[in-house]
Amino acid sequence: MEHPLTFMSDGLKLSGVLHVPEGRAPGQKLPTFIVLHGFVGTKDKSHVELLARMIEEMGYCVFRIDFRGCGESEGARGEVRCFDQVADTKNAVTFISGREEVDAERIGVTGHSFGAAVAIFAGGIDERIAAVMSFCGWGDGERKFRGQHPTPEAWAKFTGILEEGRKHKAETGESMWVSRFDVVPIPEELRSNLSPKAQFEVPVETAWSMYNFRADDVVADIAPRPLLLFHTAGDVITPMEQSIRLFEKAGANAELMIPTGMSHFPLSEEDEPHTRTLVQAWLDKFFPSPLRQNS
Repeated sequence: MEHPLTFMSDGLKLSGVLHVPEGRAPGQKLPTFIVLHGFVGTKDKSHVELLARMIEEMGYCVFRIDFRGCGESEGARGEVRCFDQVADTKNAVTFISGREEVDAERIGVTGHSFGAAVAIFAGGIDERIAAVMSFCGWGDGERKFRGQHPTPEAWAKFTGILEEGRKHKAETGESMWVSRFDVVPIPEELRSNLSPKAQFEVPVETAWSMYNFRADDVVADIAPRPLLLFHTAGDVITPMEQSIRLFEKAGANAELMIPTGMSHFPLSEEDEPHTRTLVQAWLDKFFPSPLRQNS
């Protein structure tokens, strides 16, 4: 079952969908995951919608949300700020913990790409979050960008955009907008994995926000709560080393999985069965659902 819901975050009305597994008994409270979408993405027709459905099928309630300024949520379009998204995540935890279907003591957070970085940061600073799963996420914005713009020419172009945007804002008071692909390059052959509702331009301030965001700094604070760092080995969008560095900094009950498969999109049709098997095994060990145990 799916329930369209809205909740408030810093005065903005945000959109979400709550998935409730068919096997839930009346009055039963289930472990729940909040699912966070990627860079200027959306909860709908996206990789995280696939993630939400997979987790629901494993016996969990799932709440997938649109961050402010994205999808069906209120807020200025495309003006993504990392710490705003952390606040949205914390407010989603507060909201969903009051639902009768949800076990408020067992709320986890998961996300893909940018959403994974936000999930890790939120888990590090909010002790109400009982588990974190990161899919192709990142922990250090500057180092991530250096991996995404690896040649001297590409790095010069990217940092030139950042500096030009800073000057434009100082001189005009207005934001300079750029293509999302100038910020986070995605090969043409992989762009079909993006949601048709995703946005394709962002202000330069969004890139600065990502540049200065460091989930690395708080990942150790998730312990001893369980953390899964899942990263496809061939990821040409978010460098795999980001999850390796996160794992090196993480504490107890952190696990790193680096399967081969499609770059950056582990729930592609070809790779979904393998991803499902690995994730199910991790959940059974670290964050089991009573529906799974009773089946």
